[in-house]
Amino acid sequence: MFKKFVENRFRLDEGEIFYKIGGEGPPLLLLHGYPQTHFMWHLVAPCLAKTYTIITPDLRGYGRSLCPTGDSDHYNYSKKVMADDLRKLMNHLNFYNFGLVGHDRGARVAHRMARDNKEDISGLIVMDICPTLDMYETTDMEFAKAYFHWFFLIQPVGVPETLIGDNPEFWLNNCLNKWSTGHDFKKAQKEYIKYFSKPENIHSSCEDYRAGASIDLVHDREDRQKKLKIPIHAIWGSKGFIGNAYDPKKVWQTYTSGKVSGKSLDCGHFIPEEKPEETISEISNFFNSINYR
Repeated sequence: MFKKFVENRFRLDEGEIFYKIGGEGPPLLLLHGYPQTHFMWHLVAPCLAKTYTIITPDLRGYGRSLCPTGDSDHYNYSKKVMADDLRKLMNHLNFYNFGLVGHDRGARVAHRMARDNKEDISGLIVMDICPTLDMYETTDMEFAKAYFHWFFLIQPVGVPETLIGDNPEFWLNNCLNKWSTGHDFKKAQKEYIKYFSKPENIHSSCEDYRAGASIDLVHDREDRQKKLKIPIHAIWGSKGFIGNAYDPKKVWQTYTSGKVSGKSLDCGHFIPEEKPEETISEISNFFNSINYR
């Protein structure tokens, strides 16, 4: 799965970030989404590690990383804080310029990381998202039905935690099956259930979404007009919501003066697991195209 990768932990004031690192070459930071862990990269990381140094952390609130109780304003789960965790990790590893790839919530952290660390990021790949602010500001019935979890998980503390906590395996399996159009996750599914089932992880992942609907929007509005200058490559699943509801390339172009490219793959939401070979190709081709070597 992660052959020749090394497991490690990076100490922060509040706790630790768990990560795996392997390979050699220029650094690529891969960020997972909900309700998963770094393990979602298990089919692509070993191949990418032939060309790049691959770093795959568990985000704050997920997997084996720190899961602090949420603040009243959810600031400690803001994408700004989650991104800063990873900036500190990369600097600890002596990486001050790197490529960035994010899926789902990880792509939202990656977007914020690129905005707050403009000189550090060589290029950005976002998988199956449009920017949070755009999605909330264009909410309609179809969005609410497809992304009902965005509105469920932000309910007052204790409500989604209690309901999910009654049967976390059912909730997680429903998310994986519905959003992937029935993909068989095999061993990975057990890995996700193992960590997602813990009460602190359930609470933390809810806080991620609560921050997304509050403090993150404040931060996004504050610097909406401050464009990035880096190239962005958007990838989305043709069987999912994003490509059918938005024009991802057009939306992302409003956020950067750099070139925006994009590709739809024949799959659902969990692109690196549903289409690993195509994912490897898209990542490699993008970073080669911007001469990131």
